[in-house]
Amino acid sequence: MILSDRTETIARLEEQLNSFDARVRSDALGVLLRLASRGEIALPAPKPEVNLHFHTFFSYNAHGWSPSRVAWEARKYGLEAAGKVDFDVLDGMEEFLEAAELLGLKAVAGLETRVFVKEYAAKVINSPGEPGIAYFMAAGCYRRPDEASEGEARITLLSLAATARKRNEELMSRVNAYLDPVKLDYANDVLPLTPSGNATERHLLAAYDRRAREVFPDEAALARFWGEKLEASPEQALALVRDAVKLQEQIRSKLMKSGGVAYVKPDSGSFPALESVIGMAKAIGAIPCATWLDGTNAGEEDMDEMFALLVSKGVAAANVIPDRNWNIADPDQKALKLRRLDEMVQAARKHHLPLCVGTEMNKLGLPFVDSFSAPELQPYLKDFMDGAHFFWGHTMLSLAADYGYQCPQVEDAFGKARVRKNKFFTLAGRLPMLPPEKLAEIREHEMGPEHLYAWLRKAAQG
Repeated sequence: MILSDRTETIARLEEQLNSFDARVRSDALGVLLRLASRGEIALPAPKPEVNLHFHTFFSYNAHGWSPSRVAWEARKYGLEAAGKVDFDVLDGMEEFLEAAELLGLKAVAGLETRVFVKEYAAKVINSPGEPGIAYFMAAGCYRRPDEASEGEARITLLSLAATARKRNEELMSRVNAYLDPVKLDYANDVLPLTPSGNATERHLLAAYDRRAREVFPDEAALARFWGEKLEASPEQALALVRDAVKLQEQIRSKLMKSGGVAYVKPDSGSFPALESVIGMAKAIGAIPCATWLDGTNAGEEDMDEMFALLVSKGVAAANVIPDRNWNIADPDQKALKLRRLDEMVQAARKHHLPLCVGTEMNKLGLPFVDSFSAPELQPYLKDFMDGAHFFWGHTMLSLAADYGYQCPQVEDAFGKARVRKNKFFTLAGRLPMLPPEKLAEIREHEMGPEHLYAWLRKAAQG
């Protein structure tokens, strides 16, 4: 194949990975794998870099990437491990894990949502301007709730997406009233932007941006409209309409977030209780995972105290997005957030919480992967890599042998010895990947953790 033709073919196939048609995505991945197997696409050996927090188009990815596209890009780059995390749904979980298996990529899946933490009802935690509300994750997901035996978990899971839709529709109604004549219809203008009906705030932003350009095709008129609605000078408004990323962020800030004209402050009934989401995560064998913003809000000032509370409720890991805590232009802000990052990592170590790290890619400009060579992150690289191996070890053993972090056999083997339990999954996840047919042999044996790890190690050595 001529080089230019091959490049065009690969680009076309990669774009097909973003199709809303699952069959098109599957076929495109199959062709890419065949090209790789023939040496026409180079897939590098894994690097000591991970991103366990990619959002996909099942919630919002700034590039429109599907789970298959995320897995492909992660393997093409050479990530040691990759993770898919979407808001309020497990949609695309199976696709991501299956694509990663075909690609030989260590992969984990997660769900992110918001919860109400009653003990922090008077403090802002990590949802800016919203006391008591916290972002939260179920990490290491690999199956859905069983309808018969896990009804409560299934109801909780379904309620997350339903609550998000209701919140979006109410927000859209208020924004419509303010932006008239730029108005949206949820079914016709917003839902078509998603493959499974799970729209987010960022879909609303993209839809309002597009509709405004339709209503005001003249750039000057469009700038006047946004200048009035966003209280921007003519110069500022013109610059915004020429930069969709900045325009949408300004719409979000001025209209939708705390203090905005369409914002309504949530209360204890706006989001599920923390305990309900922890229960749901445990019921499906996932790992309840706290999330941390940057330590500058009152609720995150004492992470030792917060982690102690969360561990007592069943939390077993923590999530952090390192890029937003060190890659900062203002030197004072950077120094503050680096100090807070160190405090958080020290607290996570104290409470034996493996770290899930990565960049979200739900906004243009976010990096594909954190800069693991940055001097600011060097003290924490082992924590980051150990965390990735921990989550992969859990996922791999869950899929291969129902031997995940929450399963009864593991509970029986380790009891309350969380340090030993964490180490077991970390060491298992650090081993080279085994083919599915080899992992399937685990089911043929009843092994305790020591024998199982020895078996995995021997199998990995060939």
